Amino acid sequence: MENINKILKEQINLVKPENEVVDDIKKIYKEFCNNLRNKLRKYKIKADIFIGGSLAKGTLVKTSDNLYDVDVFVRFDKKYSENKIQELLKKVLIKGINRVHGSRDYYQFKVNNIIIEIIPVLKIKNPKEARNVTDLSYFHVNYILKKIKKYKKLSDEIIIAKAFTHSQNCYGAESYIKGFSGYAIELLIIYYGSFLKFIKEIASSNKKIIIDESKSYKKKKDVLMELNEAKILSPIILVDPTFKERNALSGLSDEAFEKFKKACQDFLKNPSKDFFKNKNILDEMKRYKDLRIVSVRTNKQKGDIAGTKSKKFMNFFNFELKKEFLLKKAEFEYKEDENNAYFYLVIEKKPEEIIKGPPITAVENLAGFKRAHADAFIKNQIAYARAYHNLSFVEFLKRFLEKNDKVIKDMSIEEIKLIK
Repeated sequence: MENINKILKEQINLVKPENEVVDDIKKIYKEFCNNLRNKLRKYKIKADIFIGGSLAKGTLVKTSDNLYDVDVFVRFDKKYSENKIQELLKKVLIKGINRVHGSRDYYQFKVNNIIIEIIPVLKIKNPKEARNVTDLSYFHVNYILKKIKKYKKLSDEIIIAKAFTHSQNCYGAESYIKGFSGYAIELLIIYYGSFLKFIKEIASSNKKIIIDESKSYKKKKDVLMELNEAKILSPIILVDPTFKERNALSGLSDEAFEKFKKACQDFLKNPSKDFFKNKNILDEMKRYKDLRIVSVRTNKQKGDIAGTKSKKFMNFFNFELKKEFLLKKAEFEYKEDENNAYFYLVIEKKPEEIIKGPPITAVENLAGFKRAHADAFIKNQIAYARAYHNLSFVEFLKRFLEKNDKVIKDMSIEEIKLIK
């Protein structure tokens, strides 16, 4: 067994981007921000700029493709309406820049190996004035920076935590991932003090975790009582220290949490640097002999919207699939660069089964059941029939497409392919 501290020390050196890379990124975004400020002054727009995300906090993680995101926030005076904000931002940006639709539209473009995202927010003094969750970003950045300046070791601990979470495919608050956001990871490491303490707590947890680092509530039970019901459904309730009415992990799903918990347990049991290598889902699924791969494309905007639509469709597809097959394992992967989703399915033939029908007193339903099942029989005043599952996967897919043509269109799916 490898020494866990030795592994973590080695990994932090591997996952931190080199100073030269960070300097190049800073040079590009500074030039961009200077030009943007000049435009704001030129058109006499009341707004200022600040850098957010991991770059601002010093928690940037090296990427395998050397592609980095930079969040540039334009803080507009709160006198502006939502429509006016969008109009003014578009006015100061170069033509041809990609507009991304979201809870509040933002813009995105690429310079060399850097993706710059320009996000409009409100210049507010109190988080309660926020019209959109992105308006809280300014407070998030300042809070994390303040903590890291006080405890400098937190920066490395956050970076290693982000790298580990990403490698386990649990990183990202997008609706098709429902994992840990970067800000949530930062708050968790600040609370626990180190990556190791964090994963030990997760690995041993057997009940809902409630974290209130800033002590916004007197007791933990008060968190459950006072937060909106929809915000306390996640396996971890992480009270946002900048805005106590918000659970910073409200989007974390049980599925993502359990996957991450298992990874923490496995790593602690048998530490290895392999846990920090990005997992290739296809390579991992290839070991199953009954693997089926379905490719799906939507007609929606690539990114979170297309990924979420694809994941929702997979849930529907699997629901229908389980009527004919035993679904042993299912994995979902959305590749934004291709704007394609992949369903990796391990199936087995479903054995013959007895299905229950209506009672004999439900005459019309009973007649329909007998028409659908020639071998229907009555037992204890209830109809039953034998169900035979002889379809191949190819036959199932063909029937599924024919039967659900309208549903598929309504779910914005424009292409479905059987890869394997």
